[in-house]
Amino acid sequence: MQSPNDKRPAAFWFLALFFAAYVLFLYGPMLVIVILSFQGPEGGLTFPLRGLSTHWFHKLAQGLGTVDIASALQRSLALGLVVMALTVVFSVLAGLAFRKRLAGGNALFFVVVASLIMPSIIVSLGIGLEFRLLDSAVKAGLEYLGFQSTLENYGTAMGLFSSAMGAHLTWTLPFGLLIMFAVFNRFNPAYEEAARDLGATPWQGFRHVVLPLIAPSLVGIGMFGFTLSWDEIARTSQAIGDVNTLPLELQGLTTTVTTPAIYALGTVTMVVSFVVMGLTLGLSRLLASRQKSRRV
Repeated sequence: MQSPNDKRPAAFWFLALFFAAYVLFLYGPMLVIVILSFQGPEGGLTFPLRGLSTHWFHKLAQGLGTVDIASALQRSLALGLVVMALTVVFSVLAGLAFRKRLAGGNALFFVVVASLIMPSIIVSLGIGLEFRLLDSAVKAGLEYLGFQSTLENYGTAMGLFSSAMGAHLTWTLPFGLLIMFAVFNRFNPAYEEAARDLGATPWQGFRHVVLPLIAPSLVGIGMFGFTLSWDEIARTSQAIGDVNTLPLELQGLTTTVTTPAIYALGTVTMVVSFVVMGLTLGLSRLLASRQKSRRV
């Protein structure tokens, strides 16, 4: 134990100052937005703080001009939940498949991870172009078949749960796959062998042995899937179609809204992210404690 008379080296204070500056740089902007969102009716976009109230949250609930914030929030929540579920399912399936030697497995892995290297806006543009080509093919087919009424009512295949969902999955699936690789790399196959020796089928072994053991990690993958989808802008911008998610609406409002209502919207978005992370951590700890109790 260090005595009061011992002096810390200069390197300690330098590293402590560097760490404090890093934390301030990382969380300072969020703290500033939260503080400014609780201003009074006379509040502005900069300091000093004018009053203290929830006035701008009430204004946000009433709507910001022609922008329907509630609908954008619902779209982002729905898309995030679907992307979360698909990320968990596909990551588990891919992790199980890669436990065995696959023909072309290395090439497939690099194809999946390549989406992390490509600039997000390029991925979004590519997906948007693909769906525009699909629209052209569908319209040509409808015209060739003589379905004029259907052709007149046809808009685009781009949408929230088609092109936008695919764009988000190119971002979330690589993270889920990498997590599953780490999980199965530490997984002891002796548990599965014991289940098979006791007469369990492959499905029973997965359901009663493998799934409970990897459940905490699946919760983490779900959190990654939701939060990455919830905050995504670049991959959504060219692949969303005629509607916008909440981050896109927030980006658009930065050029039109000149009141702290935009800070209130940012605070609400931040709170949703923290609530999801809190629920995820709580569920992960609950599953981990259940695993320990079963082993005992």
